[in-house]
Amino acid sequence: MRKTQQRGSLAFERVTKRYGKSVAVDDISFSIEPKTLVTLLGPSGCGKTTTLRMIAGLERVDEGRISIGGRDVTELSAAERDVSMVFQSYALFPHMSVVENVAYGLTVARQPKKLARERALEALALVGLADLADRSPSELSGGQQQRVAVARALVLEPEVLLLDEPLSNLDAKMRTRVRDEIRDLQLKLGLTAVYVTHDQEEALAISDQIVVMNRKKIVQQGSPREIFEAPADEFVADFIGNANLVDGEIRSANGKTANCLIGGAAVDLPYAGTRTGPVRIALRPEAIALQVASGDAALIGEVSRATYLGREMQYAIQSELGELFVVCHRLDQIFPRGARVGLQLKAHGAAIVGAHA
Repeated sequence: MRKTQQRGSLAFERVTKRYGKSVAVDDISFSIEPKTLVTLLGPSGCGKTTTLRMIAGLERVDEGRISIGGRDVTELSAAERDVSMVFQSYALFPHMSVVENVAYGLTVARQPKKLARERALEALALVGLADLADRSPSELSGGQQQRVAVARALVLEPEVLLLDEPLSNLDAKMRTRVRDEIRDLQLKLGLTAVYVTHDQEEALAISDQIVVMNRKKIVQQGSPREIFEAPADEFVADFIGNANLVDGEIRSANGKTANCLIGGAAVDLPYAGTRTGPVRIALRPEAIALQVASGDAALIGEVSRATYLGREMQYAIQSELGELFVVCHRLDQIFPRGARVGLQLKAHGAAIVGAHA
C-alpha cells in the first residue's frame, strides 16, 4: 500500500447541519491529529453519523468549516475529498468476486485492470483474505465480508478512513475479533480514522480519543481514560460505564482533592475546585465493594437482584443512596437476594460530576 506515512489532520470549526427547521448537528468544533483513531460516541440520534457523513461529503454543511490535512473541503464534493468510508451494511456486489469488489473503486477511476487487481490483492493481504480473492461474497462469513469492505476502502489509499458502526451486524465474539483487527491495521498503516459507534466498550477499546455527543452537541472530548475516569457531566458518567449517580456533599476541598460525604461514608475524590456543599457523584459499579453487613459499616444495603455471569456477579442493591448497580469479580462469596450487605466505596471509579469551581 502507498502513502502509509503521510496521513492528514481533520478539523471541524463551528459546524452546523440542519434538515429544514430541525437541527441535526449544532455548532460543533473538534480536531483530530494525524495517524490517530477517534471515535464519535453517543446514543442514537445524537448527530454522530451525520457528522461522519459531513466529513465524507455526503451531507452539506449549513454553517462552519471542515478541513482535511489543512485544506478547506467544506464545499468540495465527496469525489473531491481524499476519504473512504466503510458503511454499516457491507454493500458488496454479489455478482462480483471478492477481489473485483475491492478493485471496483480503482476501475471506476480508470486504473488499468491489471494494476487494479494487484492493488486489490495487496489490500486483501493486509486484512488477511488474499487466499479468498476469487470467492463470491456469499461464500464468506460476516466477519470476512466486513474485512472485504475495509479492504475496499483501504485500496483507495485515503487521507482519512471513515467507519460507520462497522461491527453492528456481527455477533459479540466476532465483533471483538474484527474490532481488534481494525485497530491493529490502523496502527500498522498509520491511518487517520474516524469511527462511529454507540457501543461504549468498543469505543474504550480502540480509540486514541473519544468525542462524546449528546443532543446534537459535543459534551466531552478526551482519551478513553479521561472520559471514563473524569466524566464532564452526569450524561457522560451514565453513558460511559453505567455509573450510579448519587447525591453527596463536599466537606472540604483544596483544588486537587475534595473530601466528600456519600451517605455515611467519607471518601477523597479528585476535584479541581474549592467549592463545598451539595454535589452529584458518579459511582462506577466496580467502585462499590460488598461485605457482610456489620455495625461499623458506614453504608448498609439489601440485595434485590443477584445475577451470576461466570466471570462476575452483578447486583442490584437497595440503599439509602437509592438503587445501586454493583459489579463484583470476587466469586468466593456470593450474596443471595434479600441479604443485608455493607457497602465500601472506593475512590478509584468515583467522580464528582455536579459541581464546578
